[in-house]
Amino acid sequence: MSQSETSSPKQYVQKCKSAAEQGNVIAQNTLGYLYLNGQGVSQSYEQAVNWFRKAAEQEYRDAQYNLSVMYKLGQGVEQDHSEGLRWLKKAAAYGHAAAQNSLGDLYYQGEELDKDYTLAYMWWELAEKNDFENIAHKKVALANKMTLADLKKAEQLARQHGKH
Repeated sequence: MSQSETSSPKQYVQKCKSAAEQGNVIAQNTLGYLYLNGQGVSQSYEQAVNWFRKAAEQEYRDAQYNLSVMYKLGQGVEQDHSEGLRWLKKAAAYGHAAAQNSLGDLYYQGEELDKDYTLAYMWWELAEKNDFENIAHKKVALANKMTLADLKKAEQLARQHGKH
């Protein structure tokens, strides 16, 4: 749904709301962005979360990722890293490249998740296969810290996970 299809921002928002209310996940996610950024509507993090959640619960990976960020930042909801992580993992499992990259970062850093270089490498490998840019340097640096066996395991896990 592009804004060029309508003649005014107000009409665009109305079309988007109508489609979102009928269950269209793309419109729901778009409406979440409009509320997040205050475009054509009054900015409301709560409304952004509401619309992201509607689409996320229908397995729309972009909305799952967006919802994870809202929880991580505490925008429109009480900050909750475990809930944010739950949505991040769902988006990553559905092949969302930015979510996969973020999950790799979390496993690498060992802050919200136990440090696990094998899983970090696996998620970065998947993110790269899903066209996430500028990730090769992270993989190379991490590979230098891993045993050959762990590196092979990470690549095998990525292949297995990529088939789902």
